[in-house]
Amino acid sequence: MLELRPSCEHCNKSLAPDATDAQICSYECTFCANCVEHVLHNVCPNCGGGFTPRPVRPAQNRRNENYLGKNPASTKRVFKPVDPEVHAAFIKDLVTIPAHLR
Repeated sequence: MLELRPSCEHCNKSLAPDATDAQICSYECTFCANCVEHVLHNVCPNCGGGFTPRPVRPAQNRRNENYLGKNPASTKRVFKPVDPEVHAAFIKDLVTIPAHLR
């Protein structure tokens, strides 16, 4: 089950469980859409993979107790700002490879 982390790892912007601008990689590294586009260039600084919009967990119990009340979002913030120069060197060759082929 996704943790639904509460903030962008780079800029520390709060990302509520229903945030439509939350982006995740396959390891659940979580960033806001602005940082993914303008800072990370769709390359996760932790794994080199791409990002996808984070799903929204239902707020109400519509079926089988699968909702935020039963399975709340994480409250643990991960704040690891990316060094732009280090990231630029890391993504130099990766940005030319489509995310699904990395």
